[in-house]
Amino acid sequence: MKCFYYLLPTLADTGRASDDLHNSGVNDWFIHIISKNEAGLQRKHLHSSNYLETLDFVREGLLGAAIGFLLGLIFASFISLYEPFGTEVPLIAYLGMVFLLTCFGAWQGGLVGISTENKKLLRFHDEIEAGKFLILVYTHRAEEEKVHAMMSRLHPEAQLVGLDPLFYNPFCSPKLV
Repeated sequence: MKCFYYLLPTLADTGRASDDLHNSGVNDWFIHIISKNEAGLQRKHLHSSNYLETLDFVREGLLGAAIGFLLGLIFASFISLYEPFGTEVPLIAYLGMVFLLTCFGAWQGGLVGISTENKKLLRFHDEIEAGKFLILVYTHRAEEEKVHAMMSRLHPEAQLVGLDPLFYNPFCSPKLV
């Protein structure tokens, strides 16, 4: 699956593009719209984006888990080396330390990510704040060309501003088109 990023100027244009995408066979679950005007999207019955697309908690949570894992390994090594609890510490205790610090890091990273805009959307932040609408269209490989051709033909006002080669990878940015 690929994700096409289209930037549209108005809510009316966005509604027409969404209708044409539905008519061409794209399921509603594969069309997500990011906008400052959430009330307008609801009023027009357009599918708004979800937290995976707008917030960065998956990326930050994974980074936090990696940092927590490394700190857990360091902490367990420190405990093993200096033996503050004696020499008879079972392996499960060391694994528990690493596991708890990994979970704590994931939790802390997730908290940071909930308060952070998705890094993939930083390029489009100013346009969205100015009132434009960003449509994310997820397509199967067989439909990619059909969707792109339909959007180019019927919606010249829609700018193709990005392309994600994978369904969802929180660590890569959409490619510029």
